[in-house]
Amino acid sequence: MQNSDYDEGLTWTAEAKVKYKNIPYFVRSQARQRIEQLAQAAGSDTITAEIVEKARVEFGQ
Repeated sequence: MQNSDYDEGLTWTAEAKVKYKNIPYFVRSQARQRIEQLAQAAGSDTITAEIVEKARVEFGQ
């Protein structure tokens, strides 16, 4: 994944990036949007593996 794939205002941890790469490519853009929404709703500027996992649960994976 390119750095340009990430929202400029959010920082992704290395663990979050690894979990993100495990998401099937055909839903990654939707998942990324939801992950970023969850982080912003939590008032966080850092996307952690826990936030990625929360989104994964929402998508039923």
